[in-house]
Amino acid sequence: MLIHNRSIKGLCKLVLPALVLLALACNKGKRDRDLSSQSEDPVLDLNEGDTTFNYIFRQRFEGYACYRIPALIRAKDGTIIAFAEARRNSCSDIGDIDLVMKRSKDNGKTWGPLEKIWDDGANTCGNPAPVLDETTGEIHLLLTWNFGTDDISDINAGTSKDTRRVYVSKSADNGATWSAPKEITSAAKRPEWGWYATGPCHGIQLTSGPKAGRLIIPCDFIEKGSGGRAYSHVIYSDDHGATWAIGGVSPLDKANESTVATLSDGGLMLNMRHTGGVRYVATSDDHGNSWKNMKTDPNLIEPVCQGSLLSFVVSSKHTLFFSNPASTRREKMTIRQSEDDGKTWAKKYEVYAGPTAYSDLIQISGSEIGILYEAGAASPYTGISFKTVPLNKFK
Repeated sequence: MLIHNRSIKGLCKLVLPALVLLALACNKGKRDRDLSSQSEDPVLDLNEGDTTFNYIFRQRFEGYACYRIPALIRAKDGTIIAFAEARRNSCSDIGDIDLVMKRSKDNGKTWGPLEKIWDDGANTCGNPAPVLDETTGEIHLLLTWNFGTDDISDINAGTSKDTRRVYVSKSADNGATWSAPKEITSAAKRPEWGWYATGPCHGIQLTSGPKAGRLIIPCDFIEKGSGGRAYSHVIYSDDHGATWAIGGVSPLDKANESTVATLSDGGLMLNMRHTGGVRYVATSDDHGNSWKNMKTDPNLIEPVCQGSLLSFVVSSKHTLFFSNPASTRREKMTIRQSEDDGKTWAKKYEVYAGPTAYSDLIQISGSEIGILYEAGAASPYTGISFKTVPLNKFK
């Protein structure tokens, strides 16, 4: 049998039988399937034999060098949608970055193909922060944009070509299609703010009280020319996403990416990334219009990284869940559980002990939650994996 691939012949020097050479060529093609498109390979094994992770997005697959910044939402019909930044050429926070998603119709057991929501050429489209309006069934996806050549330091110094801008897209069909992103920068961002981020993680809708129906998205910003003074805040909509406004800003600086959840008394908790090695938390009793009692939570150790907060009723008890790398390094992805509004975190579940970074949480049922998280054997950014966690695993 003749082998017409001269590179394979040269490497193997015809020492191996022809059939073995063919097998090696096939395996090499699989290993080297870097930056391949979904259309060329509709069935991809993103795990390639590694059962440690259930990768939904994986580095160097499906047309992109890297995937980062996960977010999750459950549509009205039960579809779970996983969002991510698809970074074309590297894992850098700047450059050609598209906003993509995958959908699951079976509670995360299987996932559909990669779908693009926003691709603006060489520019940066990202920071997904989805929220479901239970009344209308629409999903509102808050996003940010900047020129791919504009660095965060230049944006904060006011020397960039443009600035960080805020957009919203929506879906009325459970994530099957999305509207063209609409800019809301003037409503969501003040002129003195430079860098800006929505989420990245899911938002919430208030279900009771005088502001029932309000959609709330956690955000953060850095003041221009302030030497890096950074704050968390929220934006909200009281008209089903038609318009958006700036809500409360964190009373203290040195806060960053944030996540929000409801408390047992109807109030809110804002949980924030902090440079001090543990998380910042603050509460609101006016539906997110302002924040107070801002302090560090010594129980929530962090390596300065994003985290996700989730709340729902478990066996008649209002329960909080919080996920992040529970370490001084980006490792040990852990979900903690609290039944007393975050005063204590009595139970926990370690999702993965190795390198890990950003995450988002979702309720799957009354007895299970799902987590979408960055992780890998050697690097936190190898891929974005999904895992279902039964609540009886928390100890």
